[in-house]
Amino acid sequence: MKRPSMGMALLACAASALIAASGPATAAVPGTGNQATGIYAPLDRPGPALTVDPAALSASLSCSGDPTTGPRPVLLVPGTTLEPAINFSWNYERGFTQTGRAWCAVSLPGNTLGDIQIAGQYVTSAIRTLSARAGRKIDLFGYSQGGMVPRYALRFWPDTRNDVLNFVAIDPSNHGTLDANLICVPLLGCAAAFWQQALGSAFLAATNSGAETFAGINYTVIFSNTDEVVVPNLTPLSSSRITTGTGLIETVPVQSLCPLDVSEHLLMGTVDPVAYALTQDAFSHDGVADPARIPRSVCAQLLAPEVDPVAFPVNFLNFTAYLGNAILAAPFVPREPALAAYSYASDD
Repeated sequence: MKRPSMGMALLACAASALIAASGPATAAVPGTGNQATGIYAPLDRPGPALTVDPAALSASLSCSGDPTTGPRPVLLVPGTTLEPAINFSWNYERGFTQTGRAWCAVSLPGNTLGDIQIAGQYVTSAIRTLSARAGRKIDLFGYSQGGMVPRYALRFWPDTRNDVLNFVAIDPSNHGTLDANLICVPLLGCAAAFWQQALGSAFLAATNSGAETFAGINYTVIFSNTDEVVVPNLTPLSSSRITTGTGLIETVPVQSLCPLDVSEHLLMGTVDPVAYALTQDAFSHDGVADPARIPRSVCAQLLAPEVDPVAFPVNFLNFTAYLGNAILAAPFVPREPALAAYSYASDD
């Protein structure tokens, strides 16, 4: 069921682009808490008021289980083009439920194809809501764009940092993807979220400004060297990697555990057994995932253990069809959305 990436040919040619586009965001000294933010907002300036209708924010959250009991509850954030149910109901939601962990999943505007700055408000509200219901800190889990958007919320709404303990991201688009640079043509346009996930976008420069991580939060980043959507993701020039700030960070390419694992982007976010094992390890221990705790027998598995092998073909077909239809239905914009005023040091 695992197959070679369709994007390997792009990885080498994208390396120089990643260095040029994301270099400033990764050049700061890791571990420093008060890094200069340049033109962007100070790291600890209180976040702006949310402008999204509270009813829409409330309706975007679907939950299961009692967050006040058992293991820490987890907030799931889907990838670009996806709704939580189509992304997670047949894999990670099943897994969290079967381990007794309450969870909530947040739907983002336009199948996660709209302005990510607005999506950040949804995630900010979801973090606050779930933590308040639980009466304690929560964990975050995101795939692709869903592994990057919570970092935007943590960056510009600092109060959310007190609500989160562990953050696991699978193939996150932390520094963008060359794929978006190739498909987003000025004047012809593309979906807003594609513009914002291009290498060198203004949105990602703001998101990564000052610090990529924050003290008190444990960040586990899991990615595949054969990712054809977040490009390049080949070690060590991985777009998913985060390095700066004061959070505890563990970055794991699945090939470091299982060299023959060639899961591409879609399999990574749904059924890859190595990513699943690392995720459960991170949420079941203090701190970040530890690859040394993962039995190498996982390399012989075709699917994550909570994925029904009989239902897998239909579920995966529905997943890919939904993704394609969402792209076709997405409104195109001619350029990247302008950064919100609160992104800047002077928000006048």
